[in-house]
Amino acid sequence: MLATLAGAPFSRPNWAYEEKYDGYRILAYKEGNRVRLLSRNALDRTAQYANVARAVSALPYRTLVLDGEIVAFDRRGVSRFQLLQRGAAPTYAVFDCLYKDGQDLRRQSLSARRAALESVVRGGGVLMPARRLARDGYAAYRVARRRGYEGLVAKDLHAAYVEGRSREWLKVKVRHEDEFVVVGYTAPRGSRAYFGSLLLAAYDHGTLRYVGKVGTGFDASTLAALHRRFHSLIRKTPAVVDAPRERGVTHLAPRLVAQVAFDEWTADRRLRQPAFLGLRDDKTPSAVALPEA
Repeated sequence: MLATLAGAPFSRPNWAYEEKYDGYRILAYKEGNRVRLLSRNALDRTAQYANVARAVSALPYRTLVLDGEIVAFDRRGVSRFQLLQRGAAPTYAVFDCLYKDGQDLRRQSLSARRAALESVVRGGGVLMPARRLARDGYAAYRVARRRGYEGLVAKDLHAAYVEGRSREWLKVKVRHEDEFVVVGYTAPRGSRAYFGSLLLAAYDHGTLRYVGKVGTGFDASTLAALHRRFHSLIRKTPAVVDAPRERGVTHLAPRLVAQVAFDEWTADRRLRQPAFLGLRDDKTPSAVALPEA
């Protein structure tokens, strides 16, 4: 179940407001002692996050399906995607329980599923229930803003769990982060090696459009690793319909997805002050959509 982006904070009766985490969305499947951790696009993350798999395996239930986000927290308790990229200790923040000991809970209300979740996951270790911020949506937004969270997710407490994007889950962003397709790079300048900036794009109703370039957030090892990835993706023509006119650009096939932080969108639909956070292999380029104006 995926949340729809809301343009502004709001408050509604019988809705819950949870912290929006900055990590990898994961479904955890438990059958007996066997556990699998699967990403949104069905990548198996079990070996990568073996400590999370062990913690789920140790839960005293024969069958479970949990939905949540694998995250890494900074010193202030804020989830940061780049910390996961650097191998920081992961935590599984669980926000839904879809199946428990032979009972399919997806048609039950979120209130019932949350009660089941809290009976399964009590926190204090590798597993934790997703944090609820406040009963009032505006107060929850102020909490998220004050603590520096990425945002919040508002959920209808009466809603069943439905696969796909839903308006019964709405996300409100505080910190601007999003995914963008890498469509090229510029030549390096000065002392920098490999490349200068990445050219970014997003799909606008099926058309890939340029949204700007990002030149910060890279260390030497990241520059080298990305450059190796680029070799097999080089193409002669741009993948975007509105490619920037500048020298020294190498065009790439739209195969890689980058997570990028930025200050805001400009009036001409460009990213202001972007910073590279990492590549995402759990998101397909075709799913990277340009936000509505």
